[in-house]
Amino acid sequence: MTAAANGAKLLRLPCACANLRRAARAVTRLYGDELRSTGLEPTQFTLLMALNLAGEVTQGELGRNLALDSTTLTRTLRLLLARGWIRAAAGRDRRERHLSLTPKGRQKFRRAQPAWERAQQRLERTLGQTQWQQLAATLEEVALAAR
Repeated sequence: MTAAANGAKLLRLPCACANLRRAARAVTRLYGDELRSTGLEPTQFTLLMALNLAGEVTQGELGRNLALDSTTLTRTLRLLLARGWIRAAAGRDRRERHLSLTPKGRQKFRRAQPAWERAQQRLERTLGQTQWQQLAATLEEVALAAR
């Protein structure tokens, strides 16, 4: 059942940025509620997930893939490094850092996955399979178009 079929309505805003930010806040709240018991924030889980998928990646590549500015990325990475969930190795020059999950980070990611899956399934169930797949494709296109 879609949210609209559920009788829910929101003010229709004429601005893509405002609509995307509103949706992002609502979705972040949903994932945050599910992840709370794991001790992870959605941003932290996202970084662990990205590193799990990418293997080893430079900090610059990670930031580009997630559309995160350097300051925000560095602040979140600092916390993950301090907790021993990721490692940073020097690259070819002093500015480059290669990031990867540690065994402890991989374990933290796996333990948090069921909470993440509950949030995913709730959205997918509410939107329906077709709209869910369209959303994923559209969001990727929007991120690429806005670069």
